[in-house]
Amino acid sequence: MLDESLLDAPEALARADRRGLLRGAAEAGARVRTAARNATEAGIAALTPEGRPRAVLVAGSGTAASGVADLIAALAGASAPVSRIHPTGVAPAAGAMRWALPGWAGAMDLLLIVTADGSEPGLALLAEQAYRRGSSVVAVAPSRSPLRETIDGARGLLVPMATAPHGEYDAETSAAGPGTLWALFTPLLALLDRVGLLTASAEELQRVADRLDRTAERCGPAIATYGNPAKTLAAELADSLPLIWTEGAAAPVGRRFAAVLAELAGRPALAAELPEALPAHGTLLAGRLAAAADPDDFFRDRVDEPDPLHVRVVLLRDRPTGGLSAAPAARELALGHDTAISELEPEEGTGLEALAELLAVTDFAAVYLALASATDA
Repeated sequence: MLDESLLDAPEALARADRRGLLRGAAEAGARVRTAARNATEAGIAALTPEGRPRAVLVAGSGTAASGVADLIAALAGASAPVSRIHPTGVAPAAGAMRWALPGWAGAMDLLLIVTADGSEPGLALLAEQAYRRGSSVVAVAPSRSPLRETIDGARGLLVPMATAPHGEYDAETSAAGPGTLWALFTPLLALLDRVGLLTASAEELQRVADRLDRTAERCGPAIATYGNPAKTLAAELADSLPLIWTEGAAAPVGRRFAAVLAELAGRPALAAELPEALPAHGTLLAGRLAAAADPDDFFRDRVDEPDPLHVRVVLLRDRPTGGLSAAPAARELALGHDTAISELEPEEGTGLEALAELLAVTDFAAVYLALASATDA
C-alpha cells in the first residue's frame, strides 16, 4: 500500500529516507561534474587512440553495471557492438562472482570494468585475462580499491569513481542508488567520445549535469505532487503492475526503471519496446489484470480485502525521428481496454540530455515509491 500523504510531507520523507536515496537522486548532476573532472585528471582527454575498438565489453555487478552497459549500447548504436559480460557464481557476493572474456575477445577489443565496490577478485582476474589477450582495459572504481593495483599491472587505466558530495550511501543499495549510475557512467562517456564511438564532449556533459539539476528541482521532495512529475508517477503506479513501454533511445531507461522498482521499491514491473510491446503485453490488457476485468466473484471474500492489482501502461519516449511513432497505437490499445496510461517525454535537447531527464524522473519516482510504501526504505 502506498501512503500518498507522505509524498507531500517533505520532513516525513526525509525521516523515512534512511538510505539517502533522495539525496542521491538530487546529487546526480554534481556526480556528473565530479566524474567528468576525474576522467580529465586520469588522462582520458589526452588519449590518442589509433582507431575504434572492434567491440566493447562491459563487466561489473548489479543494477548499475547492467544499466551502464545498456546505455552505452544504445548510444553507440552501429559504431561498435557492445556486450555485457554477466557474472557467474554461487552467490551475489564480491568474492563469489567470476567473469570471463568471450573466446573471440582480443587485441582489437575494449574491456570496461565498472564497480562501486572494487574488491571483487573476479574483476581483477578478468583484467589480467584481458591483458594476456591484448585487450585494452579501462575501469571506473573507488580510488582506494584493490582493483587499482591489478589495473596498473595490466597497463590499463583506472578512473576514480566520483564520490557523493556529502558521503556515500548505504552499501546495501549502492549499486541501485540514483547517483551511482552517473558516477560510473560519466567517465566512460568521456572515454567513448575520445575513441569516436559516441558524442559526449565536455560541453555536452555539462549540459547533462545542468539537465539533471533542473529535473531534480522539478522532482524534489519540496515540490507538491500536482506539480511534480516523479511524485505524480509514483502515485499513479500505486497498487498497479507497470507495463513500461519505450520508444527509440528510451529503451534502456525503461529496463533500468523496471530493475530499480524491483530493487529499491520491491515493485514488479515489465518493460518492452514499441511496437513489439503491443503484442507481447496485449493479453495482459485483456486478462485478469486488466483494469476492465470484472471484479465481481460470488465466492470472493470481501472482508478486509485489498484492491485488485491492475496493469498500468507507462510510456517513455524520446522525440521520434521522421515522424514515425508507435505511441498512437499504444494509446489506442491501452485506452481500448480501459487501461490508464502515464506518459513521460523529455524536453528538447540532445539524445544524451533526453536520456538524462528520463533517468532522473524515473529514479525519483522509484525512490518515492520505496519511501511511501510498506517496503522498508
